[in-house]
Amino acid sequence: MTAYLQELTLKLGAAVGELADEQRQRHIDFFLKSQQADGGFMGREGESDLYYTGFATRALAILGELHGAPAERLATFLTSRIQGQETVIDFLSLIYSAALLDSAAGIDIFEQASADWPSSVAATLEVLRREDGGYAKSPEGAYSSTYHSFLVLLCLQLLEQPLSDPERLINFIQSQAVEEGGFREHKVSKRAGTNPTAAAIGILSILDGLNPSISAQTIDFLASMQVDEGGLRANTRIPIADILSTFTGVLTLTDLDGTDQIDAQHALRYANSLQQPGGGSLGAEWDQVCDVEYSFYGMGTLALLNQYCNKDLRKSLS
Repeated sequence: MTAYLQELTLKLGAAVGELADEQRQRHIDFFLKSQQADGGFMGREGESDLYYTGFATRALAILGELHGAPAERLATFLTSRIQGQETVIDFLSLIYSAALLDSAAGIDIFEQASADWPSSVAATLEVLRREDGGYAKSPEGAYSSTYHSFLVLLCLQLLEQPLSDPERLINFIQSQAVEEGGFREHKVSKRAGTNPTAAAIGILSILDGLNPSISAQTIDFLASMQVDEGGLRANTRIPIADILSTFTGVLTLTDLDGTDQIDAQHALRYANSLQQPGGGSLGAEWDQVCDVEYSFYGMGTLALLNQYCNKDLRKSLS
């Protein structure tokens, strides 16, 4: 079975390929210029880290630019972090970046790793499992997290390691559903959010736990998250949209064939409004600085909505 993240890379790559050449080149220039001297990528301040490097690596792979000198410098940075003590999200960034580097540039940073390394990592991740079947953010975490359960499942897929008792994880995700639609992040959360909902649907899709009722309720919930400015908001308490929530919401709607339930043209205008002349994307209308994370989300949102709106236009003309 093709891993979820690999399928996502192919999907976004096809959508980005439909953008105008000038748009694509702006994104290419932005991400290539964002690489640091050590080969990694940083956020808005500080040193290169795995989290931001993961987004830049995905962007360069989608744009077809993960090769040559940038790929070699990236390999140097990733190799330097193999022995570090990383969080789940950083570890996912490491192994996914390494997988993309191997497939795009033929550079395998884990070539010298022991044969039992994947199973050893899987055993470490299992320490995060809680009685309800989900996974916590850290060994000390008291509650299972919808988002971190998604990250663990993605890690296991990339490592080609089985998930123990998948039905327990499906049950946990179902327990996170909110009656009004959508999914919450923790059991103590009072409301659903766009991003935990996207993570929940990702898990259920991978584990064949989706059904028509869940899909329909999720589409209705995500459609209700679109606000007047065109983008999607994180939850009902937040009045303004952001590009992260817009990306995860649009991606989930795309997967559920529910994009027609939002004003896609208005959402596309929102994504375009955050694009910057020198490349990159702001995180929201209040933002003032581009970083590689929000620029990845901006490019992905723009590409998916552009592809959908063009397809819709072609249908109307046929």
